[in-house]
Amino acid sequence: MKFNEFLIGKVFTTKSITVTKEDIMRFAGEFDPQYMHLDEEKANQGMFNGIIASGIHTLAISFKLWVELGIYGDEIIAGSRMNHIKFMKPVYPGDQLHTVVKVTDKKAIKNGKGIVTVSLSTFNDKEEKVFQGELSALVKQ
Repeated sequence: MKFNEFLIGKVFTTKSITVTKEDIMRFAGEFDPQYMHLDEEKANQGMFNGIIASGIHTLAISFKLWVELGIYGDEIIAGSRMNHIKFMKPVYPGDQLHTVVKVTDKKAIKNGKGIVTVSLSTFNDKEEKVFQGELSALVKQ
């Protein structure tokens, strides 16, 4: 979508994706090698009673689901900012996640571009919010 086509208040809902233990461990092994993501025995003794996804992994899944909707299309130039990132509940193997995206702001800037800000809220299959964050992107007009 072009900048001018984004409407403040418009809401989009993504498809769902199931997070597997293998996904969690693969991501964590490369980007967040902490015990609660990789060591099942130690994680079972911790406060989450098992392996959980890295918050950064949950953020990445949320962003992937949003991008795969194709709303930005070829008009996207680049992301410009993330704010108010919150990891609200742990994500466990087998959780199905989907993201609700709401356009919260837009600001025209020079040279045929604008900044579009969206709020991402990601939910598990129990409809518990596991992630929330704000993303701004530079978009062609």
